[in-house]
Amino acid sequence: MTQLKLRRTGNSLSTTWPKELLSRLNVKEGDRLFVIETRHGVMVTPYDPQFERAMENADKVIERFKRAYKVLADR
Repeated sequence: MTQLKLRRTGNSLSTTWPKELLSRLNVKEGDRLFVIETRHGVMVTPYDPQFERAMENADKVIERFKRAYKVLADR
């Protein structure tokens, strides 16, 4: 478990994250983090859930038209 302390920065609140935690998340300065509310609290992740859904939909389309893509690729 990691505790993060909130501090006032101008009119906002901010926090400092330990270097080891940022390394495990594979994030660096300027990267975006996404906060997702769950029934158990909140989840912070560097992975965009909308992008994830878009890729799942793309996989479905690719699977559906797999033979057509193969024919086009062989031309």
